[in-house]
Amino acid sequence: MQFSVGVEYAFHSLFYLVDLPEGKTVGIRRIAELHGITETYLSKIFAKLRKAQIVTSIPGVNGGYALGRDAGDISFWDIIEAVEGPASMFQCAEIRKRNLFVDDPSVFSDRCPCLIKVVIQEAEDLFRDRLRAKSLRWLFEQVREGFAPDKKAAIAQWIDTV
Repeated sequence: MQFSVGVEYAFHSLFYLVDLPEGKTVGIRRIAELHGITETYLSKIFAKLRKAQIVTSIPGVNGGYALGRDAGDISFWDIIEAVEGPASMFQCAEIRKRNLFVDDPSVFSDRCPCLIKVVIQEAEDLFRDRLRAKSLRWLFEQVREGFAPDKKAAIAQWIDTV
């Protein structure tokens, strides 16, 4: 299992939207420049984040993005699912029904689910639950705590100039 780089871009970009003053937005170009990433790709990621209501967008020359809801209400899983989509990580093709040693594939039903699928689904559920337990606000507070005062000041100045 591997997430696209878009997930990393989303987390790092959303980080800088957490403490934006009310009514302030940041343009996609500024966010892309901040991270040294392409504006085109970041725009596609933010379109997905907007569709999931993680961010809101204000069109126009002075427009940009802001969080669509409180950072404490945006879980890690919300961000990942917005970027990667809701599909299950494991796609069971039920090949057991085509096995040469199976006389009657109809015995494989909801009452007899594939044990491999069951175990992996349980693991996925635990994985998602763990990611739902951590919020963007939690990330912001954990990371920002380690910043030196001059870095915090530089970030505040960057936000003032956007």
